[in-house]
Amino acid sequence: MMLSRKSVELLAPAGTWDALVADVESGADAVYLGGKHFNMRMHEGDFNFTDEQLKEAIDYCHAHGVRLYITLNNLISDEELPALKTYLAYLETIRPDAILVQDFAVLELVHEMGITIPLHTSVMMNTHNEHAIEKLKEYGITRIVVGREMTLAELTNFHAKTGIDVEYFMHGDMCVSESGQCIHSGVVFGQSGNRGRCLKPCRWAYDLIDEATGERVDEGSEGPYKLALKDMCMYRAIPQLIQAGVFSFKIEGRMRPAPFLRRIVSTYRAAIDAYIKDPTGYTTDEAGWKKLYDNRARDFTTTFAFGQPTAKDIGFTGEREPRFFSDAVKEAGFQDDILKQERAIDLPFAEHPRLSVRSSSPATAKAAIEHGADAVYVGGEAFRPNRPWTLADYQDVLAAAEGRAKVILQTPRTTMRRECGELEQFFTGLKTWERQPDGILVSNLGALKLAKTLTGLPVQADVSFNLFNHLAARFLKENGLTMACASLELSFEQLREIVESSELPIEVIVHGSYESMICDHDFIGMNVKYNELDNPELLDRHFALKDRAGEIHRMRIDQFGRTHIYFANDLCLYPYLAKMVGIASYRIEAQDYDADLTATVTWMYRKALNELAAGRDVMAFDDQMLEMVKAMTPRNLGIGTFRFRESRNSI
Repeated sequence: MMLSRKSVELLAPAGTWDALVADVESGADAVYLGGKHFNMRMHEGDFNFTDEQLKEAIDYCHAHGVRLYITLNNLISDEELPALKTYLAYLETIRPDAILVQDFAVLELVHEMGITIPLHTSVMMNTHNEHAIEKLKEYGITRIVVGREMTLAELTNFHAKTGIDVEYFMHGDMCVSESGQCIHSGVVFGQSGNRGRCLKPCRWAYDLIDEATGERVDEGSEGPYKLALKDMCMYRAIPQLIQAGVFSFKIEGRMRPAPFLRRIVSTYRAAIDAYIKDPTGYTTDEAGWKKLYDNRARDFTTTFAFGQPTAKDIGFTGEREPRFFSDAVKEAGFQDDILKQERAIDLPFAEHPRLSVRSSSPATAKAAIEHGADAVYVGGEAFRPNRPWTLADYQDVLAAAEGRAKVILQTPRTTMRRECGELEQFFTGLKTWERQPDGILVSNLGALKLAKTLTGLPVQADVSFNLFNHLAARFLKENGLTMACASLELSFEQLREIVESSELPIEVIVHGSYESMICDHDFIGMNVKYNELDNPELLDRHFALKDRAGEIHRMRIDQFGRTHIYFANDLCLYPYLAKMVGIASYRIEAQDYDADLTATVTWMYRKALNELAAGRDVMAFDDQMLEMVKAMTPRNLGIGTFRFRESRNSI
């Protein structure tokens, strides 16, 4: 391709007016910033722009030939929707060049209100396959900020197939979890990373232990900060970025001071211009590199750009960590003073409330069916030492479920090129099955697109869609979904609002083990010496992270090599089911349970739901059965985010 100054956009962050001026004067082609609400940097009161300042910032940038994008990129709860409508109407009058979005509610309101501002997806939308792009284009999305886990080789293919503008993080602080798939801060502190208030538990110190014995296995590790990813720096890879098809080079750092940003923006500006002017004669300006390196906050990494990160990409010692936002704490048990005060959902119980169970194997699926599950979710990720579900496994469960329960096929939470290829073959082959499944549970827009295109089965949305309000539920219904699972970061009050307002049936996870984050990093390999060609069986052992509060966070590795990190406590809402009337489906997460525990938990909830549906008092619940479940579960039980009155808001 022939390069010009317009071939590449240098995109800089601003949290203050001084930073904005520094960006523009240093050569940024575009600046992104946030208002005082609805963005991903809500901790700092002195940062972000008032409504009046937003207009001034747009006028200033446009007077200097610079584009300005406004971040509206967090999850929005129902009580915030009126303010969101007012904010969108105001943005339409001041005309930024684009807004960055995460929540599907924004797409709904933009269409409903006739907003004409171009839309870019935030990285928090976790867009990582071409099929999701096809769907998003229908809603006016003109640019994608791709997930941090995408290599440049994958990005090249992605860009070629979609033709959409691609924005890529090329400098600054990086999340170790897949974007939008970390709920640790939201559940433990009531301050969601998906709502701009992350307290960064990924920056805590951890020991790596053998889960079964509690023995430390990381004595040779460089340090305890196992998840502390270094800062992205692609300065030495500018040619590769441009030739991969990246249009917008995004610098992270809306909380950074003006001098810091001035140095970074000007250094990248000079390097990009030098490459565009003379690609074949380009070499890295070592003086520019030294300027970046000598003034770095954390050490540098290229994360996934050239392949999977290794130990060299983690800041194990914590020596260069500029700030720790929180300390490890004990997770909530049954701390329910707030929950007890909440009014129940104002809807009637179904005559037979639907109980669904996510299963880890044919044995656990059949145990759930035999003990009262109305639906079982089968397939998707298999956690070692379990092996992926085979076609014979599905038929086995379908035979056991016939006339007794529905069998819903689950898809992986992340579906990049490999997973999408496998799903295409899997979905296409469904029509040849002897027994047909009853539906598909999808985890992202790309899997939704494939399921709707290749099958005629009902499709449900999994918890990874981060459903936070009834307008997002409407978006999913309009796209053909029959049910959606509510976010695990919602408080009970916020959940109640969705259930009472939604046009789409809402499923709620009421019990089980659940992930705090999902990562594409090989943390075991970073801390324990093994060679997957010599001793791959090592990954069949169960490892865990032990934090400084003594909490044990299990790690499960799936067939795609991704690491699922779990909360220390299992969720248990059994004592509060009387408040949770009118929910379309009560879901048990038994992905990490054996058949015996799955059977007991399923029967406990089946019995309680039947009693409530029959109008019997909550005191009729079998407390002895709950004590049995507590004894069988190798972890403590708790109520997660329901200990909080709200997931702290964005306004």
